[in-house]
Amino acid sequence: MKGKQIEVATVGGGCFWCVEAVFLQLKGVEKVVSGYSGGTVPGVPTYREICSGLTGHAEVVQITFDANSISFETILTVFFTSHDPTTLNRQGADVGTQYRSVIFYHNEAQKAIAEHVIEKLNPYFDDEIVTEISQLDKFFEAEEYHQNYYENNKTQGYCSVVINPKLQKLRQMHADKLK
Repeated sequence: MKGKQIEVATVGGGCFWCVEAVFLQLKGVEKVVSGYSGGTVPGVPTYREICSGLTGHAEVVQITFDANSISFETILTVFFTSHDPTTLNRQGADVGTQYRSVIFYHNEAQKAIAEHVIEKLNPYFDDEIVTEISQLDKFFEAEEYHQNYYENNKTQGYCSVVINPKLQKLRQMHADKLK
């Protein structure tokens, strides 16, 4: 039996509560941490600052996964099917650069895979995929109350109206990849 091959992916596809809830369902995913990346303001940003849209940061999740159980390509395929990668700086009612579709690659191999997946999936969308691909500089962990948000707040309105349909879609499209 092979040992684990732990890798990390960092992606943003709108509100990190949604993205986190999706990836926590997948076999091979060890941990998902909500946070911020891609900004230009020095220091550790706060949620309030991020929400202003002025820091340049995106809401992202950092996914720790076992590459022997789930590939980076599969992580990205689930990512692209769990949000709309064709809308610039918007996911549903969430509007602003902090909600952009983005892949922050950790190495050149991840960059190449991201480019390949976009090329492969583009024909399946009515509009062009506009997902940003950028090298990860810094990742800042979001405040504690953002971690495991869906699991801790399932009855909250946002979870019922926005996250539950995403999880239903995930179950329909990727049932073989779920825990």
